[in-house]
Amino acid sequence: MIVEICANSFESAVAAQNAGADRIELCTQLAVGGLTPSPHLIKKVMSELFIPVHVLIRPRKGNFCYSKKELNIMKNDIEFCKNIGCSGVVSGVLQSDLTIDLIATKQLIEVANGIDFTFHRAFDCVKDPLVSLENLIDLKIKRVLSSGLKPSAIEGISLLSKMNKIANQQIEIMPGSGINLDNVLRFKNKGFTSIHLSATQQPEKKSASFFEGGTEGASNEKTIRKIMSLVS
Repeated sequence: MIVEICANSFESAVAAQNAGADRIELCTQLAVGGLTPSPHLIKKVMSELFIPVHVLIRPRKGNFCYSKKELNIMKNDIEFCKNIGCSGVVSGVLQSDLTIDLIATKQLIEVANGIDFTFHRAFDCVKDPLVSLENLIDLKIKRVLSSGLKPSAIEGISLLSKMNKIANQQIEIMPGSGINLDNVLRFKNKGFTSIHLSATQQPEKKSASFFEGGTEGASNEKTIRKIMSLVS
């Protein structure tokens, strides 16, 4: 089973590599669902680590309906990731009616040509997941990251399993959100070939200050090691 760690910092990326994770999704700002990391962070990870890197391409928080200017930013970010040697990107676009924006998503896929393209958890906002899954299969997307339209993947495991059967190896269904030591084997036993988790450990609370209010935790190396041993 492939274990992808959602790494929100260089520290998290190092922890994932040291623990033997198969891949990272590099991002920032997990508190808002993740945003595109800075070029500096991407360069640092690519130059100092050897773990395969997929980069989240999401220019802002909020919905997944993007303007032409935002799409151009996303295309430029994908081009940058491709040129620097990243293994893949993680992105996706919806329309206001909560269907997949096939035209915009296809444009991003075309820019990413040659590296993996994962459709991210925008999928968990669609109104018809099975139709949307067929759309992604038609677009020949490598994989879709989803929690089964629920707050956590364990809550959505029924739909995820149904999607996995429908996919029939035409697209990879990668469960993500809330996967941990207590439930990871449920996903392995259901036949999923990959999982996505952050294994985040929150920092110790100190005296409150304006600048520390939004401090995020980092992926925990020991937790990742335990996950790897369970699914290997």
